[in-house]
Amino acid sequence: MQLTDIIKDRLHATEVEVQDMSGGCGQAYAVIIVSDIFLGKNKLSRHRLVNSALKEEIGQIHAFTQKVFTVSEWEEQKRLFNA
Repeated sequence: MQLTDIIKDRLHATEVEVQDMSGGCGQAYAVIIVSDIFLGKNKLSRHRLVNSALKEEIGQIHAFTQKVFTVSEWEEQKRLFNA
C-alpha cells in the first residue's frame, strides 16, 4: 500500500498530497492532509494524531513534514491562493 492510500485510510482524508523531497530515494516527504478528523484540534494535536497514525511509516524515513487542514480550512486555502 502506498503512503497516500495509508494516509487516506487511517486519517479518513478526503485529499492527500505527498511530495518526495529526497530526489526519489524515498527518505524525505512533505505531505498535505485534508480531513475533518482534525475538527476542534489545535495544530499540535493534529500533528500528534498524524504521527501516531503513521508511526511505523514515519519511523522508516528520514524527514516528514506535514500540513494538515479540515475540509473547510482547505477550501479557504485554495480560495485565497486563487484570488
